[in-house]
Amino acid sequence: MPIRRNKPRQMPTLNTSSLPDLIFTVLFFFMIVTHMRKVTVKVRYRVPQGTELGRLAKKSTLFSLYIGKPIGSKPTDGDAPTLIQLNDKLMSVSQVTDYLVAERSRMSPEEAQQLTVAIKADKDTKMKTITEVKQALRRAGVPHISYSAVKGRSREAASKERGSKR
Repeated sequence: MPIRRNKPRQMPTLNTSSLPDLIFTVLFFFMIVTHMRKVTVKVRYRVPQGTELGRLAKKSTLFSLYIGKPIGSKPTDGDAPTLIQLNDKLMSVSQVTDYLVAERSRMSPEEAQQLTVAIKADKDTKMKTITEVKQALRRAGVPHISYSAVKGRSREAASKERGSKR
């Protein structure tokens, strides 16, 4: 017969030595499955410079519209057609209107009032193309249009700099 001692049993401690490995694995998993960018840009897009810039507040009702030459074309290639890309789709100006009317009909009235299209045009895009796109956006009933640019020098500073170099 075994000899029993009358000691109360203690609860064993929790082994936490593998916890850092588990946390690292979960972190690594989320880094792999998280997508940082939704749109694959299919047009060559060089950001123009601007002086009066601001940030957009709500991005859930924001559509990015890219205008530029095909990615494979050279900057000096004047024969390359100007492409319009909206949400991973290349389309014509008339298709932009149809697409945005369909998207707007899926939104609630409050979201439709906040709908914003950010035009991200290449700095060498002709103003005629941008005007045609703006007219298509008006026909689609888009209430807000914004233009993307990077902060640059003001015209006065640039003209002063050119004048001092002469």
